[in-house]
Amino acid sequence: MAGFDPKMLAKMGVNVSTFGDMNAFGDPNWYQAFNNPGFYNNTHKVLRATVREFVEAEIMPNVHEWDEAGVIPQEVYQKIGSLGLLPMTVGRPWPKEFAGECPLGYEPDYFHELILYDELSRTGSGGFLWGLAGGLVIGLPPVLKWAQPDVKKRVVPDVLKANKVICLAITEPTAGSDVANLKATAVKEGDHYIVNGEKKWITNGIFADFFTVAVRTGSAKDGMKGLSLLLVEKTMPGVKTRKMKCSGVWSSGTTYITFEDVKVPVGNLIGKENQGFKMIMNNFNHERFAICCMTNRFSRVCLEESLKFASKRKTFGKALVQHDVIRWKLAEMARHVEATHAWLENVTYQLQTMHHMEATMKLGGSTALLKVQCTKVFEYCAREAAQIFGGLSYTRGGQGEKVERLNREVRAMAVPGGSEEIMLDLGIRQSKKIAEMAQKIIGQNPQLQAKL
Repeated sequence: MAGFDPKMLAKMGVNVSTFGDMNAFGDPNWYQAFNNPGFYNNTHKVLRATVREFVEAEIMPNVHEWDEAGVIPQEVYQKIGSLGLLPMTVGRPWPKEFAGECPLGYEPDYFHELILYDELSRTGSGGFLWGLAGGLVIGLPPVLKWAQPDVKKRVVPDVLKANKVICLAITEPTAGSDVANLKATAVKEGDHYIVNGEKKWITNGIFADFFTVAVRTGSAKDGMKGLSLLLVEKTMPGVKTRKMKCSGVWSSGTTYITFEDVKVPVGNLIGKENQGFKMIMNNFNHERFAICCMTNRFSRVCLEESLKFASKRKTFGKALVQHDVIRWKLAEMARHVEATHAWLENVTYQLQTMHHMEATMKLGGSTALLKVQCTKVFEYCAREAAQIFGGLSYTRGGQGEKVERLNREVRAMAVPGGSEEIMLDLGIRQSKKIAEMAQKIIGQNPQLQAKL
């Protein structure tokens, strides 16, 4: 439609609304003059513009340096907090008891949260995103939902402003996805629990002031029925942390934690004793949703960077993008990314419209399978982007900065929150269980058949 007057096209009913750089597949298609799928209103567009401006000005120029240094200045998260964005990441509804009325002027929904993660993930830095999601997003919700009122009052406001840092400490040297077999113990003695054990690969742990810790309060044979959650504080004697050296996400502070006879007040128990497994599982859906939002944008970053590079890099007398095999690679990446984003929007819509109990019950399997889809697509796109960039994808910094970094961080998205193998099994088991429940209900109530 080159040469057409945009005003004339708009008058004809042609969508000419765009946002961003308009690199093909560089953003979700409703940013690029495709019709709004109906999930987004003006508040979503304003949020999108706000976050993008912040990312371009405050994060993009610095994220490589932060990653190399292994730390993100806390003031950066505080700036995000000052924009009123951090409470958006801990689930619905907006926690106004601790954060006041939403300064954005509306009640954020899951599509606002999707946009927030998506725009922040344009940085192409798992370290930056895990610095946010690996602490606040997964560590605070159990406290916000189930801690004692005085604990909430003492912890939640400062964490939501990024004045304090919290992390979730579940994984151990010998237990990751197998949560029911955790070994860290909490023995009740009077008004305290005495906590002993180790936690490994804990994101944000080295920076954390508070730890939401899964501990065994029952016996080993109790399995999942003997787990509890405790809020442990860094100032408590016996808490030791050391930073781990990992392949990627360097700035997120992956940590090995040791608890040696740590005295934790009984009042720091989150929820009820021996009910921790249910709370951990309840927390997983939202964690996996956040991982999916970040991961598919990382895939899109690989695609966008590849297309931009292939359009200017010349080999054998012509631009890379003029070679059939390179266009094939880009097309394969594009179809994976676009299909996955459509699935992500569908799950987001279900989260937004279902009752919380219904979503917890129905979406466990779907979210698990979506996580696998996102991380497998990411792995594919990271590899293909590296092939297109060649040696630049093996060099830290420079033109291939994002692609090199993201290649190191594939496993950091594929393993945390449930490994692909566990997620595939969970996805089928959960979905089959829901289908069987529906069949049973229909069998008992045939009149419901037409409604389902």
